[in-house]
Amino acid sequence: MTVIDRFLKYVSFATQSAEETGTFPSTAGQKVLGAALAEEMRALGLENVSMDEYGYVFGYLPATEGCEALPCKGFLSHMDTSPDVSGENVKPQIVTYNGGDLPLLNGDAITLSAFPFLEKYTGQELIVTDGTTLLGADDKAGIAEILSACAYLCEHPEIPHGRLAIGFTPDEEVGGGTDYFNVERFGAQVAYTVDGGELGEIEYENFNAASAKLTVKGVNIHPGSAKDRMKNAILMAQEWISHLPAAETPAHTEGYEGFYHVHDFNGTETEATVALLIRDHDRERFENRKRFLERLTDYENSVWGEGSFTLSVRDSYYNMKEQILPHMELIENAKAAMEAVGVEPLVVPIRGGTDGARLSFMGLPCPNLCTGGANFHGVHEFIPVRSLEKMVDVLVFLMRA
Repeated sequence: MTVIDRFLKYVSFATQSAEETGTFPSTAGQKVLGAALAEEMRALGLENVSMDEYGYVFGYLPATEGCEALPCKGFLSHMDTSPDVSGENVKPQIVTYNGGDLPLLNGDAITLSAFPFLEKYTGQELIVTDGTTLLGADDKAGIAEILSACAYLCEHPEIPHGRLAIGFTPDEEVGGGTDYFNVERFGAQVAYTVDGGELGEIEYENFNAASAKLTVKGVNIHPGSAKDRMKNAILMAQEWISHLPAAETPAHTEGYEGFYHVHDFNGTETEATVALLIRDHDRERFENRKRFLERLTDYENSVWGEGSFTLSVRDSYYNMKEQILPHMELIENAKAAMEAVGVEPLVVPIRGGTDGARLSFMGLPCPNLCTGGANFHGVHEFIPVRSLEKMVDVLVFLMRA
């Protein structure tokens, strides 16, 4: 089975995670894929393969003779897809991109005006959606690449390697991917998540991240007699939002620039809620962003009355850089693996997070490698065939002794 075959098989599983279901994993389909992966891992020759009650799938490739004393390296990807766009009934299409806008079978085209980087893939085969769902390259491409690399090593026992720990996790997209991850049981001294973007990217810096929820209590009075008495919670919430820095949103930032991202707004005159994300690579600026929201909430309460605005903030994960700096050989080894197979490495900051960020603070240094995909979390997602194949080569080189 090729990496392409594996990828197309995995995207047929509906594994979209969901917020606040009260279960772990958050959706049952993730364990269905997990069971299929465990079965495939056993068939490949991995040992001690298991899926636990939480849906974590672990398996191990024993060290080759003479390499038993080498540290165990781990390779991880997540099984769930984003809740932002449907991941059910995915219909992947393999097309040759000849330049210009790329039409999708049942949806809008991937346009150069919106995605100018598309042009660099002219002449390549791309796996795209039909325009009605996401593709699932985030992160089923990573799973396919890891298992294809393992299959290659099993077929070539002459290639020396230490013990390899392979893991597939649930619920990464909703921030729960490591909630029940047993680092000691996984058994690796260091690891890589294969969960990044375009071919060549290596990431060991990510956002410090928090989520915030604002609840606004209004006073609803009949509009005919509301003068000087009504407090419209919708308008009050809008006023609070209007004080956020206009240029510090995802649409106006890049690189190491942080942001506030309002992603959900619900309400009536009586009560409104606002959900937002807080992101910054720099820890001090991150803490300042949270303090700013607290001051803003205090100010609005001074205007509208104490208790009108309630803010809750929860940290999600922190920048893994401080945990990776003592292990920079992980980055140098990843660069060397890419260069060895003809891929130009590019170290970039993650404008987001991965399981590796939290694992790095749990005692498992874990930078992130690319999958080769692009436009994740939407119907315009795609991955070049060449990128899938090249990442298998990269991983085989990185797994070897």
